Amino acid sequence: MAFLFIYNLWYYMKKIIIKLLPILILLCLSSTNISISADNHQINTNQEYDFVYDYYNYSEMTDLLVQTKEKYPNIMNFSSIGISYEGRDIWVVKISDNVELNEDEPGVLLIGSLHGDEKPPFESLIYFIKHICEYSVKENTDDDNDGLINEDPIDGVDNDNDDKIDEDPSEERVKNIIDNTEIFIIPMANPDGVEYISGQYNGWRKNRNPKTGQKNIIGVDLNRNFGFKWILYNIFPFKYRNFWTSYPDSWNYRGEEPFSEIESTSIRNFIESEDIKVSLSYHSYGEIIMYPWTHTSQKTPDENLFIKIADGMSKINGYYVYNGRSTFLPWPGGTIGTSENWLYGIHGILSYTMELCKSKAPTNPDVILDCCIKHVGVNLYICEQAPAINTKKYGIKSFTNPLLRSYLN
Repeated sequence: MAFLFIYNLWYYMKKIIIKLLPILILLCLSSTNISISADNHQINTNQEYDFVYDYYNYSEMTDLLVQTKEKYPNIMNFSSIGISYEGRDIWVVKISDNVELNEDEPGVLLIGSLHGDEKPPFESLIYFIKHICEYSVKENTDDDNDGLINEDPIDGVDNDNDDKIDEDPSEERVKNIIDNTEIFIIPMANPDGVEYISGQYNGWRKNRNPKTGQKNIIGVDLNRNFGFKWILYNIFPFKYRNFWTSYPDSWNYRGEEPFSEIESTSIRNFIESEDIKVSLSYHSYGEIIMYPWTHTSQKTPDENLFIKIADGMSKINGYYVYNGRSTFLPWPGGTIGTSENWLYGIHGILSYTMELCKSKAPTNPDVILDCCIKHVGVNLYICEQAPAINTKKYGIKSFTNPLLRSYLN
């Protein structure tokens, strides 16, 4: 146990340093006073508030989904893809022009809060659902009263050169996206973790499904439970920290086997029933954009496409695009069982992870609103990219090195 404690301390110190390094570099290169204007709101993330932001809870989110479906029945619907351990529905929202039909249109998947103590992910997706539904029926509007319409959409750019950014979101843009894509949103992928409140915990990283050998930190880390390359735990146990991820009472416990949990299995079954082209899983924190692979320094067959779209998202939110592929030769190491690895590795879905904000659950309302507005722009951007995405199906022939094939497949 002493060895495990020392290793865990070293592991998390290294993880924190790696996450903070790009942020410190960016802070040195840019101003710390971040501001954005949208919908006539001037947002300043340095402003102090006398009150803290009140996040949605599961019940409030469910009520909102019911109300939104009643108000926009032609474009929005939602259904349950599974029931969590504690009996909560795992909701998936669908937004499209013919919402009751499965049309031949590219699918976009947005996932929030696989880790239940990370709150900005579900909050930003709830905001996005409201935004896109409201704008679907709204007439083109001169939001900034400058005589022009839709001249400064949410894209991180001052398109009209007035020293304000994204202050005139485009209604027409939203309508075009709804007409040409099928958008699927799972705002709370881990509802039990989101709802858990006890003592110091306001939210719980893992789900709430107790496992044999767990005394305090019950449940499974859902973002370690997706079934891709689990055999590598046995081949390279130290590289993949097998003695930690296999330890039931750790925060990163991966479960007894791939897809052992209702939440991950529900997402898997849903994915296999739809034609998804691109996915984005929201986490917090770090203001970082990541993509496969998470378990090796080997580049993907679609590296250029991954980078192109990641750079496009970065221009909107200003986040750092993390690329850990710096070794001369491909090398094992990193994280196994993540959703983006499985989505891309098994189904060829162009998949990203976005680490929002600078803390797991910021309480400054200005920070939350800034995050929500920016990621409306990010979500609209990837929806626009979906029709042109044509990834190479991942397989053993993607790798020319025979030694590499032996452990990647």
